[in-house]
Amino acid sequence: MTEPLTPVSSPFALFGKLGISGHEVALVLFLVVALFWALYTLVVIYHWVRYSHASKVAMPAIALYLVGSCVFIVLALSGLA
Repeated sequence: MTEPLTPVSSPFALFGKLGISGHEVALVLFLVVALFWALYTLVVIYHWVRYSHASKVAMPAIALYLVGSCVFIVLALSGLA
């Protein structure tokens, strides 16, 4: 056991061998998450409006959800979190 230890490479090194940069992987991953969030948001808002339209809480809850989600997205993208 006289062989030196080899460092563990980054997971992005595998993509580098395939000719894909880490920025492209991160962009695709972000787009997948953003599309999932948008689809989820549309389904939630549809159900809130469809089944809770008589509730006085539905519209403020939708507005709070959209504002809160946008704040979290901007905070995550800014790198301050």
